[in-house]
Amino acid sequence: MIDSIALLVGLHFSFSARCCGPLLNLAGIGFLLEEALLFSCHGRDAMTELRRRMIADMKLHGFAPGTQKVYVNAVRRLAGYFHRSPDQLSEQDLRDYFTYLVETKKVPSSTLRTQIFGVKFLFDKTLQRPWPTLKFLRARPSFKLPTVLDRAEAQRLLGLIRCPTVRMCGLLMYSCGLRISEALALQVRDIDSARMVVIVRAGKGNKDRHVPLSPRTLELLRDYWREYRPATHLLVMKDGRPLADHNVRYFLKRAVKESRISKRISCHTLRHSYATNLMEQGLDVRVIQGLLGHRSLKTTTLYLHMTQSVMQSVQEAINGLTTDL
Repeated sequence: MIDSIALLVGLHFSFSARCCGPLLNLAGIGFLLEEALLFSCHGRDAMTELRRRMIADMKLHGFAPGTQKVYVNAVRRLAGYFHRSPDQLSEQDLRDYFTYLVETKKVPSSTLRTQIFGVKFLFDKTLQRPWPTLKFLRARPSFKLPTVLDRAEAQRLLGLIRCPTVRMCGLLMYSCGLRISEALALQVRDIDSARMVVIVRAGKGNKDRHVPLSPRTLELLRDYWREYRPATHLLVMKDGRPLADHNVRYFLKRAVKESRISKRISCHTLRHSYATNLMEQGLDVRVIQGLLGHRSLKTTTLYLHMTQSVMQSVQEAINGLTTDL
């Protein structure tokens, strides 16, 4: 398995050549402006009693911090649409809002789903208003294939990330199949060089797991550690602050533009590429399921028909069908 992962990481770059300190301030500008808009509603601080209650309720329900953030943002958008507090809205207001999202904005199913879940939690659990409308709100399911990079594309993309800490984060997502939240949560103690594994603590579903660490990734981690000397959090900036997700997305977006790769790429693309490339090398699907931390094997088998070997077999079968036409 280590050999399979090592093939993914044919990277050659230094962690001391470039620093992302000055660029980091630019990275945060868009994020800070967005947050300023979200946190202000007609001059009032959005940290209201209602928001505190909703967050407390979500914590009691055991929701992960990322889920809490998504649900709060869904409620913010609802409040922004009507320019008033959600607890002042009627059931008809909710019907009008979701009709607007579906018919006018034509938001993707994934976006609509998070809007429904967030708003439904607020009215169902926090406000205790189980209106009939909330029961039949549904997002039409969609099944889109994830974007996958081949090894050359992934190596080119990672090499173009200007910030060394973000580059290290991208390398961990690609060579260990980590979600961005899992990579950012890593601590120095989670790198077990003796056993050559990375310990992922409290991943999605609050599950721990171990993933193999390739020698090349360990080598680059040691180069990074010598440059940044992190004490607790593994991924930190020069001033010691933990790396934030908006910084990762900013520098990745810049690298994608510079690479001229025409695919639609996000942080999760690196994880998809890890899974697909391992599957192409013949690793058992159940092993990959464990490495990714998938609860269902069905989720992992999505990558099966995306491998080059499967596509080649299908192409040969189709060629046989059309030979005598």
